Amino acid sequence: MTNITNSPAALPLLELDVLRSFIAIAETGSFTRAAAQVHRTPSAISMQIKRLEEMLGYSLLLREPKRASVTAEGEMLLGFARRMLALNEEALSRFYSPALSGYVRLGTSDDVGTRILPAVLSSFARAYPGVQVDVVVGRSADMFAQVDSAELDLALVTSGSQVPRGEVVYTEQLVWAECAGGHASARRPLPLSLAGSGCVWREAALAALDRAGITYRVAYVSEHCTGQRAAMLADLAIAPFPRGLVQKPLKMVDAEAGLPSLGSYQIMLLQGSNRGPLIDALRSYVVQTFAAL
Repeated sequence: MTNITNSPAALPLLELDVLRSFIAIAETGSFTRAAAQVHRTPSAISMQIKRLEEMLGYSLLLREPKRASVTAEGEMLLGFARRMLALNEEALSRFYSPALSGYVRLGTSDDVGTRILPAVLSSFARAYPGVQVDVVVGRSADMFAQVDSAELDLALVTSGSQVPRGEVVYTEQLVWAECAGGHASARRPLPLSLAGSGCVWREAALAALDRAGITYRVAYVSEHCTGQRAAMLADLAIAPFPRGLVQKPLKMVDAEAGLPSLGSYQIMLLQGSNRGPLIDALRSYVVQTFAAL
């Protein structure tokens, strides 16, 4: 007699729509935010998760008054769910996406290239395996000219509150950062770790300090976030950093330090004079990735 529990044909099938809802809840920590993301009502995705838990026989989410977090079993399912959706995307893209080939030249600032670009390139490569993306990491100030001269097809650059050109794809808070347990923020003149002239973060920091009448010195200069971070980790300086880049052992400078607010900055997508399906496809993936953040 066949053991039905060990028969593959007898096992229930995981529904991709339900897994998409589960991933959204796990990533946002909220049924309400997840519902908006997957275009369903909170009650609908709550029922989806309830049926999923009943099918698997495990609790997947810890439901607290203001937050939902995954259990150990939920963490295990999360990995499978992401791989299944990625495989589904890859399979469908082979049928729905045109068989494009060639190369696209994409410029990006250092922080975007480190944090966000890998997700874009990974997803794009699965959908368009015949397209090569040449990535150039450099200063935002330089990439405006490279787009104008058609050296780059697309570029992701940083800009302040006054957006001169391009499409704003993301806005992020800029904060003061330092090493946890450090004392650099208490020193005067205030030691700073910055990028070179033309950097939006640098200009915002120096202008804010000048307005507040706080004396400072530029102690370290690096065009790369890792260099600025190294000076902070050694407790030699503080730096203006995107809030999303402030991760342990770094921390935001305490309000008691009395440093001025830095406001926010924008990440913009520039497109040159070149047009075509390759460039349009990559542009679409870039915009979608930022929209999901």
